[in-house]
Amino acid sequence: MPSMLGTRLPMPVPAAEHEQCPVTDVLRRVGDKWTVLVVVLLGQRPFRFNELQRGIEGISQRMLTRTLRGLETDGLVLRTVHPTVPPSVEYRLTPLGESLLHPLSALADWAVAHQPEIAAARAR
Repeated sequence: MPSMLGTRLPMPVPAAEHEQCPVTDVLRRVGDKWTVLVVVLLGQRPFRFNELQRGIEGISQRMLTRTLRGLETDGLVLRTVHPTVPPSVEYRLTPLGESLLHPLSALADWAVAHQPEIAAARAR
């Protein structure tokens, strides 16, 4: 049985407990518009900033910067500045970031498999 299903939650769930939950924290990080896409791309190979921005249609420079900074703060992405003129900045997943790819892949597989059921439910 998955650990989440084996855990009994108090009723009602205290707001402070929900806010401090590690799962809530991670879902906030990966649940935004761009993070999963950035993590999946960086899971393929390292990218320079401009290359990554060109590879994600519709993301602004500001939003990509915020997303990468958040991932770097959480230890999921490593930012490397190469001493060139002008400086070249490269982003890659850390081992912790790479370990996120498996659960994201499982979630993606679930979403694709159940998309018709979800679409039907929404149509009702």
